[in-house]
Amino acid sequence: MTEHLTQADLIALVEQTMGHRPKIVDMFKRCYDNTLETTIRRHEDGTVFMLTGDIPAMWLRDSVNQLRPYLIPAAGDQGLREIIEGVLKRQCECILRDPYANAFNEFENFRGHHDDLTDMSGWIWERKYEVDSLCYPIQLAYLYWKNTGETRHFTAEFKQAAELVLKTWRTEQRHEELSPYTFERPGGGPTNTLPGKTAYTGMTWSGFRPSDDACEYGYLVPSNMFAVVVLGYLLEVNEQVYRDAHFAEEVRALREDIRQGIERHALIEDAEFGPVYAYEVDGLGGVNLMDDANVPSLLSLPYIDYCAKDDPVYMNTRKLILSRRNPYYYEGSYAKGIGSPHTPKDYIWHIALSIQGMTAAEEAEKLDILDMFERTDAGTGLVHEGFHKDNPAQYTREWFSWSNAMFVEFVLSLCGLEIKMR
Repeated sequence: MTEHLTQADLIALVEQTMGHRPKIVDMFKRCYDNTLETTIRRHEDGTVFMLTGDIPAMWLRDSVNQLRPYLIPAAGDQGLREIIEGVLKRQCECILRDPYANAFNEFENFRGHHDDLTDMSGWIWERKYEVDSLCYPIQLAYLYWKNTGETRHFTAEFKQAAELVLKTWRTEQRHEELSPYTFERPGGGPTNTLPGKTAYTGMTWSGFRPSDDACEYGYLVPSNMFAVVVLGYLLEVNEQVYRDAHFAEEVRALREDIRQGIERHALIEDAEFGPVYAYEVDGLGGVNLMDDANVPSLLSLPYIDYCAKDDPVYMNTRKLILSRRNPYYYEGSYAKGIGSPHTPKDYIWHIALSIQGMTAAEEAEKLDILDMFERTDAGTGLVHEGFHKDNPAQYTREWFSWSNAMFVEFVLSLCGLEIKMR
């Protein structure tokens, strides 16, 4: 049982399973240690602040993904449990400070993007509203429960944060009519400019993608799918812990609104691939067929627990986004995979390769991706954000903890160790 494995057990298992690939073993160890050794800032109040890496701020999304591999040994490791619970406590504080912010400062020091025209405070590094940022702490709290059995982190503050998430998503179902949120970055260009008008669909509006780039259309489908998943998690948590009938009714109703909105507006009949999911829609006829490397993505739907790997619509969508029909899919002499408009053209993301590997049905595809990792670390022993498909020595972000953690999770999955999702 994985709950009895220690961190040393995990490393030993990888050494044994991957012994014929010494470079992968070395990369695994470096990436595994990277988060614990370089990103954690403990505070006297029990909270833990997690740096994203080479930017001195904590992203709600990144901090969850940075911790995911450590959920496996956390049941038997008090130190890891203290870190995870400390991060969850800090995340609840962040949401209650401002549910529209995506990245936060360690102290009230006014660092970050304070020239942006939005309602900033000294605690906020960046205030780009992203639906997935509110999904991730709920996911971490749920997965921590499922992988350790702990429930003490389901505090009154956690429920208060969850209620604020519900209120925010309800408001953003009718963004134009009800939302207080505005954002403008002077001279920021299109990737920092909010999307145009939307019509009501049942889905909830997002200003920005998990890449921190602006949405083209206001309903970001993978993030709405993630919202459906975590709202389901909240129902289960409420049944176990809070037993609040009104809260359950609110969660259930919002979840059904979003789910129906996805099925009615984001399911597209494609002439080449059949029924597929769009990446973004606006409810007015605007449809964006693509995928981005950042998670949640369409590629990641089984990974975020939205559907099975063999779901027919997912399989069709996967074929589309892993083809040249996706404007951010690249093939080169070192690798092939999905990149992002957040990085230059022809740059493939290691995060997308990890997701592709963990959602692949065929062993051959998983091993091909492992080969790509071996070829594209640029001699650093770590993985990065994006790298050039024909020259991995050209890459972005020397120190990107989320990417390192995703590689660790991919390698663990190849060794038969996966996070319990239910």
